[in-house]
Amino acid sequence: MTLHNAFTVAARATARATGHPLAFALAGGLVVLWLVSGPVFGFSDTWQLVINTGTTIITFLMVFLIQHTQNRDTDAVHIKLDEIIRSIRGAHNAIVSLEDLDDRELEVFRKRYAAIAEAARRKARQGQHDTGVPDVLAIDAAVAAEAEPGSGDSR
Repeated sequence: MTLHNAFTVAARATARATGHPLAFALAGGLVVLWLVSGPVFGFSDTWQLVINTGTTIITFLMVFLIQHTQNRDTDAVHIKLDEIIRSIRGAHNAIVSLEDLDDRELEVFRKRYAAIAEAARRKARQGQHDTGVPDVLAIDAAVAAEAEPGSGDSR
């Protein structure tokens, strides 16, 4: 097993375990135990340092575990969505893996689909069907015309 695979297995197990109600109860119990031990240690600086250091270390480590788990989940969702897009006849395969585009390219797609949504809302307000596959080239031309200087787009 590689180091990466071992980390993935450990991260998944830790995320599952720490997300369990029993883990929350255990953490709460430790805090209560720490509070009850305050008088025994005279509420000293060392007594406070124990909880501060412990929670800081745990938080620091959990950030990486949570981020790793979230990245894996996000990748899995993107792959599933990509497969759905790829398998639907008439779907625009150009939107597969949009998350890999830079911000400028992503903004072009955002504007395209905002225009498609707005056109569908206009149809719905007029009592027309808002389903179907719109002509993307016509939408792109409308978005480009709207973005030209003097077209009234004040953004």
